Amino acid sequence: MPIVNPCQVTKLSLACQGASILPLLQGYSRTKSNHDYDLSAIFMRNWDTRDESGTDKGCEWEKDWDDVQRVCKSLGIPCTMIDLSREYWNRIFQPALDVWESGSTPNPDVWCNREIKFGALLERLPVDPITGISWFATGHYARKRWSSNGRPQLLSAKDQTKDQSYYLSSISEQGLARALFPLGEITKVEVRELARKYRLETAEKPESMGLCFVGERGKFSQFLNSYLRPNPGPIIDSTMQKVIGHHEGLWTYTIGENAKVAGQPSKMFVSHKDPIKNAIYVVPSSNHQALLEHRVICKEWKWIWNDAPPATIFEPAGFRAAVKVRHRQDVQSCIAKTAHDGKLEIITNEPMRGVSPGQVAALWDGDWCLGCGVIAATGNSLLHIVDGRFNASHVAKQVDQFQKKRNTKSTGEGPPERSQLQKPSPGSKIPT
Repeated sequence: MPIVNPCQVTKLSLACQGASILPLLQGYSRTKSNHDYDLSAIFMRNWDTRDESGTDKGCEWEKDWDDVQRVCKSLGIPCTMIDLSREYWNRIFQPALDVWESGSTPNPDVWCNREIKFGALLERLPVDPITGISWFATGHYARKRWSSNGRPQLLSAKDQTKDQSYYLSSISEQGLARALFPLGEITKVEVRELARKYRLETAEKPESMGLCFVGERGKFSQFLNSYLRPNPGPIIDSTMQKVIGHHEGLWTYTIGENAKVAGQPSKMFVSHKDPIKNAIYVVPSSNHQALLEHRVICKEWKWIWNDAPPATIFEPAGFRAAVKVRHRQDVQSCIAKTAHDGKLEIITNEPMRGVSPGQVAALWDGDWCLGCGVIAATGNSLLHIVDGRFNASHVAKQVDQFQKKRNTKSTGEGPPERSQLQKPSPGSKIPT
């Protein structure tokens, strides 16, 4: 693929979603002043509470859409809404529900970038009729450069406290090739200053945190409870090997978090989940050895350069890299290599705390993000499978008693089956 000179391009779409209106200004000011771009803004709607309830209440996206229209009007930029709620439901949310229900911890934001922002949305953006090329600018804090052989490389942002290359680690090379990241070389403070300079109404708007479809609706586990039927099971003290409480579903706790089990002399932290027993194991310290990981096994690995993974990844010594398993985690030095079953094995120099199957592990070579995969197992989870302590007869008896007690109780109707939930309306394009 030849290196493309941005000065030759005339069509540029600015992606605005939710509270991400500040990047619009920075993308406008830099590209408008330095290149002859034909700018337009795109607002992507992925979720609407009316799709859940069938009512007109709680339409958070409408507030954000109003903000986008006001800012675009002040800058003289046309804006368009593209409704991708059906695509998000089918490609991201429903698969994530299956993962949560199984006890693992998915990262929908990573796959949203691959399947929606740099997938379904990119397919709908206009292409310049003359050059046949169009650019797609987003508000991600990340950078891009072109390699010596003309291929795009995803880089971490200058502002490491806001770096979002982890969330972009699954996108395709084709999507990255069309992307521009205007915020990659500046900080969040500078973005705010620019917004104030241009007197935008959203200059002081608070940042949006967490998953886009939860909003301000309380605890995340409560949100999931509206989609998943209760599935009570035991909470087991790993050190004492006894049942000390119960949970309402494996998704209600995350590995590494405080389990808040009543009646315990100390705080208990989730160390492991057993989907077969429907059990959650806890330990009495946030720094317990059972929470520390040096090894993860990843499946469904996706290199951004799909046909050119690091050569040493296939060698016994492996490839020296850096890894993250969460957005806000510091990168850890590691060795990555292909396992005998084709999965990718990552071994870190320093331990990582509270790693869960289902999470995304991403690799970097310096500041170059290479790709990511889904954690299928960790060193501790593999030990739990083979460790005979967790099949102790007295624990098995307690679990059986718990299950019998549960089966004799009426659990009520619970939430509707997922197949009965109202699906989002088909995607549509709404011009202003």
